[in-house]
Amino acid sequence: MNDNKRPVGVQIEHTQTHALAALLDYAPAAVVSRTVYQSKIATITLFSFDEGQGLSEHSAPYDAIVQVIEGRVELTIGGKVIPATSGQIVVMPAHVPHAVQAVEKFKMLLTMIREQPEAK
Repeated sequence: MNDNKRPVGVQIEHTQTHALAALLDYAPAAVVSRTVYQSKIATITLFSFDEGQGLSEHSAPYDAIVQVIEGRVELTIGGKVIPATSGQIVVMPAHVPHAVQAVEKFKMLLTMIREQPEAK
């Protein structure tokens, strides 16, 4: 692979460190997203939410892992409100309705895992 080219779906440089919070700015009264990695089995997206912003209830066919980078958020998963702050991680199970509400400005890394573990 040519060192000057990134593989398809990779939006950040390989073999380098990246300050996650610095990869995406806040926008007034908005939610901003940037996909930093995408493959057949996973998508990793960085989000920034201005205070009071959110995503309405929806569901996804895959498990999703939320890693809060900075700030505070309330996640509603299957009707249960789950507060999360910087440095915390929450798994949102596939097919379970969930919503996101910024308590204050916050950033999160969302990892969608398409390949599901086999049931035991």
